Amino acid sequence: MSTAPRDNRPRGLILVVEDEPAIAELIRLNLAQSGYGVHLESDGARALDTVRRLRPAAIILDVGLPGLDGIEICRTLRAAQDWTPVLFVTARDDEVDRIVGLELGADDYVTKPFSPRELVARVGGVLRRTHGVPDAAPQTVGAVTLDATQHRVFAGDDELALTATEFDLLAHLMRRPGRVFTREQLLSEVWGYSSVAGTRTVDVHVAQLRAKLGGASPIRTVRGVGYAAEGGA
Repeated sequence: MSTAPRDNRPRGLILVVEDEPAIAELIRLNLAQSGYGVHLESDGARALDTVRRLRPAAIILDVGLPGLDGIEICRTLRAAQDWTPVLFVTARDDEVDRIVGLELGADDYVTKPFSPRELVARVGGVLRRTHGVPDAAPQTVGAVTLDATQHRVFAGDDELALTATEFDLLAHLMRRPGRVFTREQLLSEVWGYSSVAGTRTVDVHVAQLRAKLGGASPIRTVRGVGYAAEGGA
């Protein structure tokens, strides 16, 4: 596999949790060449301690770790209200629904074998979503208000905890109320890449958002087309 082009600008610390040394080193090399700090762990329990100690900007997490696997690590973090962005690495594409499922709150995923360039690009996309849009005016659609500057979402008077990807997806829909976006458009404009096979993750994240927003959800499905944010539930 080729490595990503070198970029020495500091971009934050990425925790890589991967038990296969060759893959861990490939990820480390490409992230480092793109300007990220990198810390490697191969054990799930140590990874949880490292998250609490180092507070990384994002976590690249192998699903198939021995012992405490990636899914349990992510579930533990989210249960503790730790919303550090998580990008899963999985050997099986059919695990997608599980790893970005409603109970986990993952931000993105790649399947093995993966392109190092794609992995670095997806990390950058997750971090951009985390930082939000500076000086953006709050958006309100129906009972939902989104403040991109403070990275906060309210359904009525209740503040919701969203992942970076959930937040950015909701913000993208709410910035243009009534406009219908195809799944391919959302994948390109929110996730930052294009893949017909990857559009399923859009549906999973929309379902996740609706579950959190409850009856206040402004997201409408346009059958055969995509999604829109409108004033009704």
